[in-house]
Amino acid sequence: MKSKEEIIKAGDNHFSTNIKTPLRLDAFNKSDDEKIKNIQHHFKMIMEEMGLDLTDDSLSGTPYRVAKMYVKELFYGLNPINKPKLSTFENKYSYKKMLVEQNITIDSACEHHFLPIIGYANVAYIPKNKVIGLSKINRLVDYYARRPQVQERLVIQILNDLQTVLETKDVIVSVTAKHLCVSSRGIKDQSSFTTTLEYGGCFLDTETRKEFLNIINQQTP
Repeated sequence: MKSKEEIIKAGDNHFSTNIKTPLRLDAFNKSDDEKIKNIQHHFKMIMEEMGLDLTDDSLSGTPYRVAKMYVKELFYGLNPINKPKLSTFENKYSYKKMLVEQNITIDSACEHHFLPIIGYANVAYIPKNKVIGLSKINRLVDYYARRPQVQERLVIQILNDLQTVLETKDVIVSVTAKHLCVSSRGIKDQSSFTTTLEYGGCFLDTETRKEFLNIINQQTP
């Protein structure tokens, strides 16, 4: 068992070795309603341990609201049943240049402290035989963001799925985000951001990668 010092150090370093989100084999044996009921109970206990008065009108519904938010909103991406269908189409135009979808909202949570990760993603690919509906890229990004996450894992998960469905390695994903576990606790650095980048295929070429970076740097607010 890890010591308290080791637990804190791992969290502060945002350390994780798993490419896949760590899930138990029985993760989906319970229904959403069952999970909400159980989380509501336990979160109520947390609030009571903190000394909060749950008979107050403002606080009485908080355990349910938090439980519903966890299961239905913030962490809906844990359940593969919620994964968006990534419809692809034949590349009838024979479009072979870079296609970039940028400034996609990232609204996630750090798996070490369950505090928000807020930022944006930029995704590009060079089509071969298939293209994908633009909104599907946004939906895929949101799906993987809506779970306790590590930013390095997030870009890998998005990249791997797109490479598979598009049947090409020519994909690049960048995420730039602010971590509230850095700005609100620990070092309490209010101004820093974290950027992660994963790519394959032709984006291994420096000039192709530079073209992508120039595009997103010109357009990102």
